[in-house]
Amino acid sequence: MAQAKKILLSGVKPTGRPHIGNYFGAMKQFVDLQKNFDAFVFIADFHALTKPSTKQELAQNTLDLAIDYLAIGLNPKNVVLFKQSDVPQVTELTWIFNCLTTVPYLERAHAFKDAQTKNHEVNVGLFDYPLLMASDILMYNSDIVPVGQDQKQHLEIARDTAEKFNRTFGDTFKLPEPLILETTKIVPGIDGQKMSKSYGNTIPLFATDDEIRKAVMSIVTGSGTDTPVHVRAIHELVRDNSYLDKLYEEKKGKYKDLKEALALDLIAFITPLRARREEIAKNPKKVIKMLEKNAKRARKIAENKMKEVREKVGLSFIK
Repeated sequence: MAQAKKILLSGVKPTGRPHIGNYFGAMKQFVDLQKNFDAFVFIADFHALTKPSTKQELAQNTLDLAIDYLAIGLNPKNVVLFKQSDVPQVTELTWIFNCLTTVPYLERAHAFKDAQTKNHEVNVGLFDYPLLMASDILMYNSDIVPVGQDQKQHLEIARDTAEKFNRTFGDTFKLPEPLILETTKIVPGIDGQKMSKSYGNTIPLFATDDEIRKAVMSIVTGSGTDTPVHVRAIHELVRDNSYLDKLYEEKKGKYKDLKEALALDLIAFITPLRARREEIAKNPKKVIKMLEKNAKRARKIAENKMKEVREKVGLSFIK
C-alpha cells in the first residue's frame, strides 16, 4: 500500500509582475516539489489588503499570479491552487487565535517592528498578519511549509499558536515543520542589490526580448575586475558553470560581450515561458473556473476543521 503523501502548504501575495528573482528564489521550488507532496498553494489576496491598491489592481494581480504559476509549470492535477479569500473560514479562525494571543507577543513580529523602525503608520491588518498566516498554515493540516531563512518566524508563530490552542482546548492542530529551501538563490538586481520590485532593479520573468536586452545592458559592473560579478551571478541561473568558466575566460574584461551573451541566454530561457503564459491568458475564464473548483476542495477541508474548533471553544451547542 502506497504511503500517503505529506501535505505541503504555501501562499504567495499577488503584488504584480514577477521577476526572475521571484522565479529562482521561490516559484521554481514549488514546481519542483509539487509531485512529492499533497500540495496546497493559495494566492494571498487577504494578505495583500494590508497595502492599499485599487480593486482593479488587486483583482488583476490575483488572476495574473494564477496565470504566472500555471505558465511556469504548476499542474492543477498535482496542486490545489486557490484564492485565499474563497475560504472565509481562515478569517474566523484568525479571530479565535486573536483571542488567545497577547499584544506583546505580536509586537515581536518582524514586519511590525520593521514598519515601526521606518516610522510607518501600521494598520491592524499588518499587526495581525502573523495570525492570519498561522490560520492559513494550520487550517489544512499542513505537514510541511517551505520557507526561506528570513521567513522562519512566520512558521514559529504558527507553531506557537497551535501549541497554545492545543494546551487550552485539546489536541486539534498539527505542528508543521519548515522546509528550509537551502538552495534558494538570492538573485542580484541590475544595480547589484537583491532583486526586488521595491528597488526597481528587476528583470521581469515574462519580459519581451527588448526588455531583457535593456535590463541586462544596464547591469552595474563595477571596475577593477575582469569578471562582471553581477552579470555572472545572473548568468549562473540559466547556464552551468563549466560553460560559463570557459566563456568568461575567453571574454575576460569584455563586459559588453558578456552582457550580450547573458541577454541571449535569458531570451532563450524566457521565450517559451512567455509564450505559454500568453496562451493561458487567452482564456481567463478557464483559469477562474479552476480556482473556484479548487476553492471548493479547500473550503471543505477548512469547514471540517472549523467544526472541530467551534465545538472545542464552545461556539457549538452541546448535544
